[in-house]
Amino acid sequence: MAELVYRPIVQIFKGFWRFLDLDFKFHGQAHVPRSGPALLAMNHVSYLDFAIAGTALLDSNRLARFMAKRELFDHPVSGPLMRGMRHISVDRSNGAPSFVEALKALKKGEIVGVFPEATISRSFELKAMKNGVIRLAMESGAPILPTIIWGSQRLWTKKVPRNFNRASVPIIVSFGAPMYFSPGEDPELALARLKGAMQSLLDSAQREYPDSPIGQRWAPARLGGTAPTPEMVELESRERRKEI
Repeated sequence: MAELVYRPIVQIFKGFWRFLDLDFKFHGQAHVPRSGPALLAMNHVSYLDFAIAGTALLDSNRLARFMAKRELFDHPVSGPLMRGMRHISVDRSNGAPSFVEALKALKKGEIVGVFPEATISRSFELKAMKNGVIRLAMESGAPILPTIIWGSQRLWTKKVPRNFNRASVPIIVSFGAPMYFSPGEDPELALARLKGAMQSLLDSAQREYPDSPIGQRWAPARLGGTAPTPEMVELESRERRKEI
């Protein structure tokens, strides 16, 4: 039943990507299992990341159930669509129900997409990650595919005007080799290993990226871009918390 909603939405997004004339490059699709459960542990740089990652899965004939913030499910337009596609609502103040729903999806042989950073990284660097994806892997036995999206921040990200100008923006999606985690492992050490694999994929995507990052708002300061540094973002966050 979910596919009756999901597949038309996929076609709408594919038409949108064609309208924007995006220049997609996908790596590591052979790592995506053609059947059975898997977790995608993805970096998060754009509001469109879930749709772009879903597009990269299509050649494998898989549809992912993405874990997304509850506000998307409460919205009068996106809510019915998110529920219709059987994505998983995440209440940040109480993550237990979403964990159970994700576990059920994995046990049914689904692919579940997770953003371990929880929110978009305004610095475009990997942020601190939550270990829920590790715990899901340990409990379900499903592999984690470290997954990197790069370039989508040029389209629509936090505190930057949207850019739908049909500028043939290059977008890279890389799926890493599957990683397995046993119940006896230390979740934090396992998370560090996963983050290292994601960082390696991110570094590779950034080296390959055809457009120069120098002086660009979409590029991290480490590469010569003008995005705020992780330290600047953290300082702003602290100041906001003081004002509350």
